[in-house]
Amino acid sequence: MKTGLPEHATPVPSPCVSLCKMNRDTGFCEGCLRTIEEIVAWSGADDEYKRAVWARLRLREQALGFD
Repeated sequence: MKTGLPEHATPVPSPCVSLCKMNRDTGFCEGCLRTIEEIVAWSGADDEYKRAVWARLRLREQALGFD
C-alpha cells in the first residue's frame, strides 16, 4: 500500500530540509527534529532504523506543534 509518506519509501529518504540548527532547549534540529545522534547515525543506518527515527519525528511534531 502506498501512502506517499517518506517513511514508507524504500530506500527511506532523509528528513533533512537543509535547515541545520540544533535547538539548545530541545536537543533537536530545528529543520528536521532529529537529535545529533540520529543525524550522525543516519548515513550508515538500515531502513528499519530510519523508519524508527521517522516514527519518533512524527511524535515530536505532534508534541511540539511543529508545522
